[in-house]
Amino acid sequence: MLGAVVGTLGAWFIYALIGVFGRRYPASEIAWLVGPLGGDTIGDRPYEETARAEGLTLVRDASEGGLIPEFDVLASEAFDPQRVHPKIRDFYQNTSAYRLDTWASTYFPANVALWLLVMTISRRVQQLNFPLDGLDTAHGMTSEIILLREPDGKIRYTGWFRKLARKAQVIYTGFYMTTRVPHAPGACVKVVFPMPNGNATVILRPENDDDSGLRLVSAGRRFGDAGFYRVQRSGDSLRVWRIGSLHEIFALYVEADGTLRCEHAIRFLGFRVLTLHYRIAAASG
Repeated sequence: MLGAVVGTLGAWFIYALIGVFGRRYPASEIAWLVGPLGGDTIGDRPYEETARAEGLTLVRDASEGGLIPEFDVLASEAFDPQRVHPKIRDFYQNTSAYRLDTWASTYFPANVALWLLVMTISRRVQQLNFPLDGLDTAHGMTSEIILLREPDGKIRYTGWFRKLARKAQVIYTGFYMTTRVPHAPGACVKVVFPMPNGNATVILRPENDDDSGLRLVSAGRRFGDAGFYRVQRSGDSLRVWRIGSLHEIFALYVEADGTLRCEHAIRFLGFRVLTLHYRIAAASG
């Protein structure tokens, strides 16, 4: 009972922040930001709800498909996809063929706020249930690729649905796609996490590193750039809060022995909040 009350208060606080710092836009003005919205609880419901609302064919537990089906669409004067290691490219184009071993690191004092967010809101709505320590991921995570196809067969969204293997808690319900945004030189990776009556959308700018690795960065300077956007339905419009102090970086690289790894780092107000460490290998390996 107390947890439900605290969770409700926490949700109201977030909605109040969106109301204060957000700005209303007609969806037609921010087409690059529009994405699936959630209901009262999330879990895996948004995949079926979105397929029904948009007339898409839903393929659960897909045996083929990737988060970025056509990696070369990210090419621009600022990013050369041909420089990226073939293993990294293949992971994004054929994610269903890979398994991920995961462990987490959290950092004080930001981990206190993360704990409050997860315990009061994330677990109640079954979305963005980030692991709070290494023990949460000790038994691994499940990983399901979900395809949402248009009538002509083209993939509209690739879903990535992940849960803690032991507790069956939803880590995240994500929709992946690529899009062009007003203030980035080329296509970006767009990830939408449905939330009650809204979503959290992360726009990630691709970058080459000094070798053959890949960086996906959500840091940007202004609205319409890479970044973290909290979107809430507001009548016939959308209220959007761009949280400029919340940054994510995915750094993928291949070690000398051929092992593919990813470091997913989250920072808020300059403080390290969470790092998810991934070892990525072929599912058949």
